[in-house]
Amino acid sequence: MSTTMELSVEQVIASMAQGARRASRSLARSSAEQRTDALLAIADAIEARADQIVVANSLDLRNADEGGITGAMRNRLELDAAGVRKLATAIREVAAQPDPLGGVEDEQVRPNGLRVGRMRIPLGVIAMIYESRPNVTADAAALCLKAGNAIILRGGSEAIHSNRAIADAIREGLRDSDLPIDAVQLVPVTDRQAIDVLLRQEDFIDLVIPRGGEGLIRAVTEKSRIPVLQHYKGVCHVFVDASAPTERAVDIVRNAKVQRPGVCNALETLLVHADAAERVLPAIAQRLVEEGVSLRGCSTTRALLPDMDVATATEEDWHAEYLDLTLAIRVVPDLEAALEHIATYGSSHTEAIVTDDDASADAFVSAIQSSTVLVNASTRFADGGELGLGAEIGISTSKLHAFGPMGANELTTRKFVVFGDGQVRG
Repeated sequence: MSTTMELSVEQVIASMAQGARRASRSLARSSAEQRTDALLAIADAIEARADQIVVANSLDLRNADEGGITGAMRNRLELDAAGVRKLATAIREVAAQPDPLGGVEDEQVRPNGLRVGRMRIPLGVIAMIYESRPNVTADAAALCLKAGNAIILRGGSEAIHSNRAIADAIREGLRDSDLPIDAVQLVPVTDRQAIDVLLRQEDFIDLVIPRGGEGLIRAVTEKSRIPVLQHYKGVCHVFVDASAPTERAVDIVRNAKVQRPGVCNALETLLVHADAAERVLPAIAQRLVEEGVSLRGCSTTRALLPDMDVATATEEDWHAEYLDLTLAIRVVPDLEAALEHIATYGSSHTEAIVTDDDASADAFVSAIQSSTVLVNASTRFADGGELGLGAEIGISTSKLHAFGPMGANELTTRKFVVFGDGQVRG
């Protein structure tokens, strides 16, 4: 790349970052009504431009096909008319949620008469760096605006046409609102240097959220001068306890693995209590194989499934995030062994237990340190929309500053507010 181009990228990104900082100051002073009205205007604009968005997505899909993009990545890229309607619906759901800002919480009166409380405020400016998933453009913008933050979006080159069409609709909605148009900006270039420049804007950007493959997230974390909210991968587990009803176990495992295998909350490793394995494992495996799932199992698993083509699981399989129709299976002697396996190989994302034993459920919920823990439900529910957040900007597997699916509340922080009547400190 030439020096002229480098300067051009530097100038473009710096100008965007400065514009976002100015917009964030206005957003911090905006009312809940102004932000709600803006979100509703954005939802209307996205629906009005549905045809253009679908056409733009078809260009990305054609390029993906020509470039050999298949499987999970292509699935995440696709956005049809129904998908566009879902974008607008999600934005309206975010708009309808309670305002996360303002108000004084946890107020207490100190012995000297000072009233001390906490007030929720925006983080400021957020940079979102993501792959595929054009829906992230709309979801991230909506959540940031709801929480009073400005956002700079940098999507992948594979979704550039879709992202531009969605971003244009968002900015059209902002033009019809009281919020500054630079509250939402999309990086206009696909050059990867733009990411490096963006990660050096620590004077203007407060938080970076990468969303995509492990390689992208690690690269962003290594290069950024700005705090990064991390989610490296989703090695999600289901543990079938000794008391688990067979039909329930089959249904939950099937849904967790097959319903959408290319997402981070899909099941990757199945753990089965030895006392239930002979009863439940053949039924689970038969259902999965019928759905096209390739199985990799421990020696006990392979012995219990002699008529199935079960490959030998290796150490690498317990670490694997397949994002495909492949599942690792391990038979464990008891609940404690399942907990030890998850602690050793898990990614702090999502774990589930299938059981009819309240004591086992309580022990599992207490011991597991992942961001979402489910009892008798599929791991696929580890999603902001399913958990009542309306949409999510991502799932954090680091415990600072947020943990788990992130909605508008997780895009705020709290400041101390102190009310006195003349107190001075002695």
